[in-house]
Amino acid sequence: MKRKILRWIPITVGAYLVVNAIVVLIVYASNLGLIPQAAFGWLLIGYGIFYDRIKKIKPKYIHAFVALVTAGILIYSGALAVYGSVDKVEYDEDVVIVLGSGLRGEEVAPNLAKRLDKAAEYYEKNNDAYFVVTGGQGPFEQITEALAMERYLIEKGIPQEKIIKEDKSTSTYENFEFAFNILNENQIPTDSVIFITNKFHIFRAEGISKSLGIEVMKLGADTVWYTVPMNYMREMVAVLKYLLTVVI
Repeated sequence: MKRKILRWIPITVGAYLVVNAIVVLIVYASNLGLIPQAAFGWLLIGYGIFYDRIKKIKPKYIHAFVALVTAGILIYSGALAVYGSVDKVEYDEDVVIVLGSGLRGEEVAPNLAKRLDKAAEYYEKNNDAYFVVTGGQGPFEQITEALAMERYLIEKGIPQEKIIKEDKSTSTYENFEFAFNILNENQIPTDSVIFITNKFHIFRAEGISKSLGIEVMKLGADTVWYTVPMNYMREMVAVLKYLLTVVI
């Protein structure tokens, strides 16, 4: 009985990750996070199928490898989620920067909508703040991300005069850099600024802002549940790349 459980748990989890990757690819969008997600899913499936054979291998390097990879992903993802959930926002800040993300045609994608919903919640508590929406036009996007974000926030009740569009950026680095350039050009106070992004992205985004010499506070938005594996695995790779770049 115990052996069957040890076989079927990784098979079940692996199958979910593979099927989820396929579904997200079809109904959401392609994303680099789908590659490590699918790879890890197939690793678990193979491990479960050949569990009995692997059990006979001595020393048991494969068991240790699978255990370490699984533990590493869970701990890493959990750390990103916890870090992204902690904020010190006081709701009296001057500016809110909403970091851009992908579109579906002219509509904001679900995780970008989560960021904008968080901005709308913030506005209910502080309607004196300016909101900077960031993001240029990607190769498969019909309009700039900033314009789509502005339209969304207006529908949520934020006045257009409170929204500032930064519509040239193509990365998180440029989101911050170009947003602050616009704020300074328009002589808008930047003594108290927060940024909003999904919780999985908070750690890296905050690090990028600090590398630019920008002091901002963070406010994390939730992640659409069916994109959690994809986004956290992609972010783990992105954070590793970012940390190696900083160290080197």
